[in-house]
Amino acid sequence: MAALWIAHVTVTDAEAYGKYAELAGPAITKHGGEFIARAGRFVQLEGKERPRNVVAKFPSVDAAVGCYNSPEYQAALSHARGASERELMVVETTE
Repeated sequence: MAALWIAHVTVTDAEAYGKYAELAGPAITKHGGEFIARAGRFVQLEGKERPRNVVAKFPSVDAAVGCYNSPEYQAALSHARGASERELMVVETTE
C-alpha cells in the first residue's frame, strides 16, 4: 500500500533550511516520493500550528522510511536540524 510522508515545520533559519529544501526534494523523488502538498493554504483545527506543511506520497511505508534513512536525505536533514522545529510521520494509506 502507498504511504504519506507528512511534515509540519516551523523554519527558524531560512538560509539553512533553504539548503535542506534544495537537497531534500531530489532525495524524496529518487526514492519514489511525489509531493502532493507543499506549503499551501491550510486551516489548523487542532494541535500545534506549524506554518509549513508538506505531504509526499510514496509507494509504501518501507519506501518512505528508506528515503528518510538514505544518505541523500540525511545529508539534506543535516541542514534542517537547528534551522527548524519539525514533526514528521509516515502513514500508510487505505488505498
